[in-house]
Amino acid sequence: MKIQQLRNATIIVETGANRILIDPMLAPRHALPPLRLSGARQRNPLIELPDFAWPALESVTHCLITHCQRGHFDHLDRAAKQWLRERKIPVICTPHDAGHLIERGLNAQPLHHEHELPGPFLGGTIRTVRCTHGRGLIGRLMEHGVGYLIESPGEPSLYLSGDTVLTPTVRDFVVQHRPQVCVVPAGGARFDLGGEIIMGIEDVIDFTRLSPGIVIANHVEALSHCPVTRNDLRRAAEQAGVEARLRIPADGETLEFHGTLS
Repeated sequence: MKIQQLRNATIIVETGANRILIDPMLAPRHALPPLRLSGARQRNPLIELPDFAWPALESVTHCLITHCQRGHFDHLDRAAKQWLRERKIPVICTPHDAGHLIERGLNAQPLHHEHELPGPFLGGTIRTVRCTHGRGLIGRLMEHGVGYLIESPGEPSLYLSGDTVLTPTVRDFVVQHRPQVCVVPAGGARFDLGGEIIMGIEDVIDFTRLSPGIVIANHVEALSHCPVTRNDLRRAAEQAGVEARLRIPADGETLEFHGTLS
């Protein structure tokens, strides 16, 4: 299995003959609106895609969306929709998102199995995991989406947490299923009011302590409402003694995992 970090939550997962694009945000730098009203009100994304992202995208066979409605352009923006439409890429999603994607001309292929139960997926299985995209009032206003656990023959089990804070549901899931590779958001995103709407430093460190496998942190240094930096997270991991299992890839970097990890 190979996992290439492109930018923010956008990654490419290579498993067998499949290359799965996750939550694509493909817009140029500053093409998208600010996500905070106070301060500098920076437009998004803050950085360009790495140059070699475009050649890497040409080999994509499928797309997988965790959530995309109610303004979540950082997981599926207009540029990504156009790119997916032009190539007729199969876009795998929840039934909740299918109609929204079909209305926009995408080749949506909703998962039909029951929530949190495994169903077929590209020669293996996939199951959804509930996300909590913020707590309190802000959480009630958010589109929560799902995470995914992907299990493929001869590959490490992969948990894509989606946009979530560290909840009892997520904790229990990791303890029960023991995914061997996890990808979690680490930017500590927050709006002008309310707390974090995705994991920040404390949640990521706690998640890494809890998880028996390798944890990959992304969703950093690309959006104006995500204050956590890679250096912040790296220092915290070293202080907590979990740096050996926490990966913080640079944009464009590819991580490789051979077989099922012990």
